[in-house]
Amino acid sequence: MATLACDIRQATLEDLSVTAVLFDLYRQYYGQRSDVPRALVFLAERMANGESVILLAVDPAAPRGGALGFAQLYPSFSSVATRRVWILNDLYVAPRARRRGVATQLLAAAREHAERTGAAWIELTTRHDNAGARRVYESAEYREDHDFVTYRWCR
Repeated sequence: MATLACDIRQATLEDLSVTAVLFDLYRQYYGQRSDVPRALVFLAERMANGESVILLAVDPAAPRGGALGFAQLYPSFSSVATRRVWILNDLYVAPRARRRGVATQLLAAAREHAERTGAAWIELTTRHDNAGARRVYESAEYREDHDFVTYRWCR
């Protein structure tokens, strides 16, 4: 399939409803039940409190710019680098737009955002068995970290 040119912009509260639908689909991909109202509240809080940056990919040829995907970045800091870092926590592309370069364009926009904000790096994680995503990340010059082991405490 041909690359799908899209416009990528930082989502605002005006984009909340369309972003929440994509976010809900993303959560379903990871085994969660559909809950658009919960997605709306969660994203509205992140946006209102400046706790994340959501990059929204839209099709400029679609009526009212059909949403194609999103990437959500959370800010963090590196004490060692004494600089901001971004955690690319969520990346989702609608099924109709997959394998058409949308994820690559979202990753490029995330990189531009990191450079604009003086970040030392962008960090992301994905499942070991998510071969498609791993190929996309590696083609965008992300490299698997062999220096650190991640541990997690969960309730």
